[in-house]
Amino acid sequence: MPDLRYGIVGGGFISEFQLRALASVRGIEVAALTSRSRPERLAAHARAAGLGDAVIYDSVEAMAHHVDVVCLFGPNFARIDHMEQLAAAVHGGAELRGVICEKPLARNLPEARRVLELAREVGAPTAYFENQIHMKMLQNAKAQLAGVIAAMGPLTLARSGEEHAGPHNAWFWDPTQQGGGVLSDMGCHCLAVGWYLLTPPDKPPRFLEPVSVSADVALLKWGQPRYRDELLERHGVDYAATPAEDFATGMVTYRNPDTDQRVKAQFTVSWMYDKQGLRLLVDGLGPGYALEANTLRSPLEVFVGDAAAASVANAELALEKATASQGLLAVQPNEPDLYGYTDENVDARDAFVAGRSALLDFEYGYEIVRLTMAAYLSAERGAVVDLTDPATLAALDEYVPLIQQGRGAETL
Repeated sequence: MPDLRYGIVGGGFISEFQLRALASVRGIEVAALTSRSRPERLAAHARAAGLGDAVIYDSVEAMAHHVDVVCLFGPNFARIDHMEQLAAAVHGGAELRGVICEKPLARNLPEARRVLELAREVGAPTAYFENQIHMKMLQNAKAQLAGVIAAMGPLTLARSGEEHAGPHNAWFWDPTQQGGGVLSDMGCHCLAVGWYLLTPPDKPPRFLEPVSVSADVALLKWGQPRYRDELLERHGVDYAATPAEDFATGMVTYRNPDTDQRVKAQFTVSWMYDKQGLRLLVDGLGPGYALEANTLRSPLEVFVGDAAAASVANAELALEKATASQGLLAVQPNEPDLYGYTDENVDARDAFVAGRSALLDFEYGYEIVRLTMAAYLSAERGAVVDLTDPATLAALDEYVPLIQQGRGAETL
């Protein structure tokens, strides 16, 4: 298989995690990188790992002429600018075989529509990177239960949770740049996982029709004066002036268009999980069967006592977002594979080589933005949002949450 030349946009946490994943994927070369600040360290890592030449370019537009696939791993607030540069590059003669966008596709539906318009200008197949759907535990669960589902019927309830102690970078905490708080950052993962788990194995990802969304958001930890001051000192983000939610929970109801059956997906996300580190919880209930997954269950445990703790330099060697470097530590030996990053790249590679979009394309990403916006609207209204109501859908098309506008103090 000939190599696809990746050009990576962004020099932060997600780009670094993707490089770790690509070490396990054949047929992809990291040919180029670009970022707001020159990604020298990331480029050096890619070269040292034998992933490719990792040439640094000054812009997305310049880089696009030297790669086959552009990976948009940069900040949410830069999404449209990066897509506009891609479109300009294509109009200038660049030939792309694919475009990848890390979740979320955009911060709201007006921005998401612009991303779709630009993607159509670019004309290349697309991949919306939602890693959790590609987790082997979920893929294997659906495969294992395929026969049971055929005999007994699909899952009727799915529950998905993602929690950790908070993001790495300042812009993630700023609702005007990121697009909100934890619901925008992590709720999009859980919304996708719930929808996917409930979908019958032989149906496409958007088969089930969203009917309604109810949600609640709150600022529970990071709005307290002590932690608000810590956030201001560490990241320069003032939650006294422009707060965002650090907790969100809700429920989405879907309709099976073949049977008219209603099924439900529950989600819970938070930036207050001061335990081992990142935790993903998933379970599903069907008639006569069930599944359950917890990423903190590891075949490897490490204990570090007080006397030895001083020698541990990096708590996150054990687990993403880990908050401790001593005691009994849950260790995941291959987090990129565990969380689905490896397999989403395999899926994108196979799709682009075949000249088609991936399992999850930009249109799917657009629908996840719609569900996320519906959850924010439900929380603002204190009411269930009816996704079958034309007036509600029209309102969502232009809706920008108060929290995203920097007016979170009015609703939190």
